[in-house]
Amino acid sequence: MNPSIRPALREFLAPRFWGVWLGFSLLRGLSWLPFEWQMRLGGALGRLAQRGFRKRAQVASRNLRLCFPEHSDATRQQCVRAHFENLGRSVFEMGMAYYRPQRLLGRITVSGAEHLDACTPGATILLTAHFGALEVGGTYLKSRGLAFDAVYRNDRNPLVTELIRRGREQSGRQVIEKSNIKQMVRSLRQQIPVWYAPDQSYRRKHSAELPFFGVPAMTNTATSALARLGKATVVGFFVHRRDDLSGYEVIVHPPLEDFPGNDAATDTLRIQQLFEQEVRRSPAQYFWVHRKFKGRSDALPDAYADLSNEVL
Repeated sequence: MNPSIRPALREFLAPRFWGVWLGFSLLRGLSWLPFEWQMRLGGALGRLAQRGFRKRAQVASRNLRLCFPEHSDATRQQCVRAHFENLGRSVFEMGMAYYRPQRLLGRITVSGAEHLDACTPGATILLTAHFGALEVGGTYLKSRGLAFDAVYRNDRNPLVTELIRRGREQSGRQVIEKSNIKQMVRSLRQQIPVWYAPDQSYRRKHSAELPFFGVPAMTNTATSALARLGKATVVGFFVHRRDDLSGYEVIVHPPLEDFPGNDAATDTLRIQQLFEQEVRRSPAQYFWVHRKFKGRSDALPDAYADLSNEVL
């Protein structure tokens, strides 16, 4: 689908899209429930998902084993369970962010807001990673009156892609497909902040095999080039759900100094260290079901070759 041509929703009336329509309709309806109910229902949904998507649970367990080898089996299993509960809650948070954002606003506290005040609006990369409460960040930025562009990833189902695009545009100015670096640069040169999460496995141009928690992973190094071409400041921007499920903490880091440098890999290592710091803050909220360590060089073992050995 050409990203510059937006399809009308009537183009998605075929039976193969009915399940998606039903799911998003339920999400919209459930967004009216009290916040506490949604958090409880989200946890229950996550526990069901862990049973139904065993392979994904094993991927999460393997990722945690690689990144936190010091943890016991019991600790890791507990984290996997908490992670799936986090995923379930993120579904309900997406519904609130898209359809009932006022449910979220009174539950957000901010640490480091002055760093946003110092550099936005302007050529700023709001650098983040895939944590469960990610969508809450857009709601917060809109509440500040900040016009920003959000980067997204196409789903296999084009209706899911379009509904997510429309949902994120409730908060942001526009959305940009993750491979469209040219549009990101244009936005930055127009002094529009870009909300960008480059933490997932990446094997195309602007990639390198770099350590994540000491484990080699194919890593996106494009942030360095994006900052250089867009003449942009890079600010770490993360959202964590509070442990008591009462709300969220937005954490804004100071702008990265002397960034970008002369080497993209060195720049990206700095970003990796920032991501690791935030993952340690809320380990179960990071997106562990993604195969972070896939596609590595042949000299390294397949990190996911024997997933059946993971005990859940």
